[in-house]
Amino acid sequence: MRDTPVTSIGNPFSRTVIKWVALNAPVKWPPGVKTVPEVDQEIGGTKPVEFLRDRQQLEQLMEQFATRTGEYQPHPIFGRLTQAEWHRWGWRHMDHHLRQFGV
Repeated sequence: MRDTPVTSIGNPFSRTVIKWVALNAPVKWPPGVKTVPEVDQEIGGTKPVEFLRDRQQLEQLMEQFATRTGEYQPHPIFGRLTQAEWHRWGWRHMDHHLRQFGV
């Protein structure tokens, strides 16, 4: 959601095959896939502070993400995504993390 520039770690394979699998394949995302340092909560991302406040902020960001129009910055692995692909990615990403916590 932030407009913070992120390092691209994508390549032609990740921008085509991996992107298609991540967005469309009927499989759960595997745990432990590393992200770029700029969004990793242990490095440059948002650190957890207080659960209820963090949850409220997450709900606000989810609403902003769902209603956002216009340009998005490129995904660090998949490159440029359409709005529909970003929304699909957002749903899959949130589902992945909720499953981590048994929700």
